[in-house]
Amino acid sequence: MDIRIEKTEKAIRNAFLELRAAKPLEKITVRELCSLACINKSTFYSHYEDIYALSQTLESETITAVLTDISRQQEAPFKNPDVFTRNLYIALVSNHSLINILFSGTEKSHLGDCLEAELKRLIKENFPEYQNDPEKDIMLSFCIQGCFHAYLNNQDKELDMLIRVSEVIVQKLAPLYIKE
Repeated sequence: MDIRIEKTEKAIRNAFLELRAAKPLEKITVRELCSLACINKSTFYSHYEDIYALSQTLESETITAVLTDISRQQEAPFKNPDVFTRNLYIALVSNHSLINILFSGTEKSHLGDCLEAELKRLIKENFPEYQNDPEKDIMLSFCIQGCFHAYLNNQDKELDMLIRVSEVIVQKLAPLYIKE
């Protein structure tokens, strides 16, 4: 990639993150982003359709980073759900700053929904028998969203305790959705 394009992209992203840390997504304008990034509007629009497309790109990249962190930690992420749960929390903590900026305010639940969709997709790729099983689908939603919301709502608690309690819960539920 051309270094000028890379620098422009970096300026756009940095300006967006700075603005997003200070205000809700709906309140950010292309004009103020361009002013902060020292670019003109046509340059912005050559990179992104609008502010929401930029936000969506950064959100997707963050979700991918979380999933990559999980995968790096564990070769078969869904064979040992307690280990997977620990790795999910570690990945969320590793990406904490970016997550708190991109998914603040009304966007918080959006992260949980995106994580759930991507994790289910990965699980169903690895376990095709889950594809058309509504009971397993509900169980996976419960576990994924439960872990996510436990993380989100208990960031003031000790991480080791949060992980330990979540691992116990997931271990107890595992026989319901994992076939030996």
